[in-house]
Amino acid sequence: MSKRYNIQNLEQLQAQLFMLKSGYTEKGSLLTQNVKLYVKQYTLGSLIRKYATPNALLKIDDKMNISSKVMSFVLPVIMNSTFFRGSGFMTKALVGLATSKMGKTLDAEHISAMFNTVKGLFNKAKKTRKPGLQVDYGIPPDSETF
Repeated sequence: MSKRYNIQNLEQLQAQLFMLKSGYTEKGSLLTQNVKLYVKQYTLGSLIRKYATPNALLKIDDKMNISSKVMSFVLPVIMNSTFFRGSGFMTKALVGLATSKMGKTLDAEHISAMFNTVKGLFNKAKKTRKPGLQVDYGIPPDSETF
């Protein structure tokens, strides 16, 4: 589809060429900006920032129960390799069954609550009062109430 331009002289022709070239470069730069934004949107870092947030992981976990499946496999291994290391086959089998059942009931909210509880215990230990701080009772130090 060709456009028809009403060009009468050489100056109008040069002006029309300049407008077409400037439009061409403007559209080209706009296209490269859009491509850069599109590619930047699907880089590995942006995908991780978008989908690896705690809220997104909790939504995925609510649908698929990933954390409970992982805990049902990991918890028996941890218990048998640490607490019941020297016990017999029957004890390890019973512990494995019990902990796998318990692991299925755990989900991401329970795990994060346990983590926050343990984290809170360590934060309370750090919040002890530092020596050398004086409490201000509102009495100026140069008053005669001493």
